[in-house]
Amino acid sequence: MLQVQKLSKRFRGPQGREVLSGLDLDLAAGEYVAIMGVSGSGKSTLLNVLGGLLRPDAGSVCLEGVELTELDDASLTRLRRRRIGFVFQAFHLLPHLSAAQNIALPLQLDGVPRRQALARAAALLEGVALAERADALPGELSGGELQRVAVARALAHEPALVLADEPTGNLDHGVGLRVLALLREQLGRTGGSGLLVTHSLEAARSADRILVLEQGRLHAWRGETG
Repeated sequence: MLQVQKLSKRFRGPQGREVLSGLDLDLAAGEYVAIMGVSGSGKSTLLNVLGGLLRPDAGSVCLEGVELTELDDASLTRLRRRRIGFVFQAFHLLPHLSAAQNIALPLQLDGVPRRQALARAAALLEGVALAERADALPGELSGGELQRVAVARALAHEPALVLADEPTGNLDHGVGLRVLALLREQLGRTGGSGLLVTHSLEAARSADRILVLEQGRLHAWRGETG
């Protein structure tokens, strides 16, 4: 489903350095993988490259047979909108839109009629146990509720790939574990694959397998620390 080969990314400038260095990754359809690593190891950079938000300096990123590095910006935007879902630690919900409207917006931007998009949002909110909060604005929601809305938004278009960047970092322990269980459950329903970036070993253990990003490459996790 996702094949990454010899991926490299360097940040230039006075303190520039190579963050990704000949990185390889294979992600099967329906697989859920956690990536751990110390701060500054390049985990978020990797997700941004895989999601088409950053272009690599070298290497291949192939999603469902489509080579992302060969797409122009407009084509990348369309692919992200239709086949990739993002769950960010900071949520990135629009404050003037309700929970349902935040979920429906990406669908509407892709041409889905408003009524149909809102119906899809309502179904997703029910799936994340927030049906009664559909009309609430982000400022009226708790941290756990915000993250559940963010998960629902990421899954609204049934993407092939969900990229979750520290999705439990702003949540307390119990809520964080519930969000991870919800993400896993919803991926199972849609048949999507997931990549979770986290500092938490407990969170990583919710995945099918754990990889560690070190010195620009991914390695199988073999111990109690990443």
